[in-house]
Amino acid sequence: MLVNGKWMEKWQPVQASDDEGRFIRQDSGFRHRIGAHSPDGFTPEAGRYVLYVAYICPWACRTLIALRLKGLEDAIAIRVADPRLTDQGWAFTGELDTDLDDINGARHMHELYTRADPSYTGRATVPVLWDRSCRTIVNNESADILQILDGDFGTLARNPIALRPAAYVDAIETANARLYADFNNGVYQAGFATTQSAYDEAVERVFDCLAWLDGRLADARWLVGDRLTETDIRAFVTLIRFDLAYHGLFKCNLRPLSAYANVMAYLRRLLAIPAFAGSVRPDHIKTGYYSIRALNPNAIVPAGPLLDYL
Repeated sequence: MLVNGKWMEKWQPVQASDDEGRFIRQDSGFRHRIGAHSPDGFTPEAGRYVLYVAYICPWACRTLIALRLKGLEDAIAIRVADPRLTDQGWAFTGELDTDLDDINGARHMHELYTRADPSYTGRATVPVLWDRSCRTIVNNESADILQILDGDFGTLARNPIALRPAAYVDAIETANARLYADFNNGVYQAGFATTQSAYDEAVERVFDCLAWLDGRLADARWLVGDRLTETDIRAFVTLIRFDLAYHGLFKCNLRPLSAYANVMAYLRRLLAIPAFAGSVRPDHIKTGYYSIRALNPNAIVPAGPLLDYL
């Protein structure tokens, strides 16, 4: 964690807890937009921006999926951090088919944060949308970056798909709120709970949400409306990590994902889309999650599970 621009302690997975032992997630510190939405001079230009991601991270991978769905690969560079969480957080090693940071020469993600704000206090997370011209972070909130990629780059996007179609915005926001609270963040609240009651509460919400998803998909191809939206991206990144990490390491093991037939059919449909399949590196997911020493002190990565959909 950074305190006034200084790295102060070894990386820890639990950002904060309430009095009942519930995991509390840190708010993002950079929340700028691009183009017409930006009062800060960030304009949509090809080659100006870099998206820093890690394939272990669901929040980062949802921005990666959006970038590829929109056809922005030629306009925005991508740099991939090592999935293994070090004592200084995310690192750029060039190992495991990842990147060195040839943009800024950083060895760790937290160095980008202090270049953007020398007195930054907080965690250095991914994703990060970086501006090469201003040498600063535009945004480090994945929900914002989804909207930036969907709307702020205009004609630079090759594909006309709209991830937040105007007719569905209210329904998207309602579904997103449930997904985030009970599923996307719920698995972390189960995995990082520090009391039995906090874990019990979280894991119940996770599986209630899976049942809700399964019911919603019984007679629908997508989660909102008649087309793929950002809600499907948000659901996918947690679903694809469920068997690989959350079921075992995070103790979300009340039922296997295969117990939800409609969810499984939906997951396979999404995996048939190249932008979704290309965001999945099972080796990074397993290596990264099982490198969390607070949950797996010996850093032993399990051999399984063997999954027929991957």
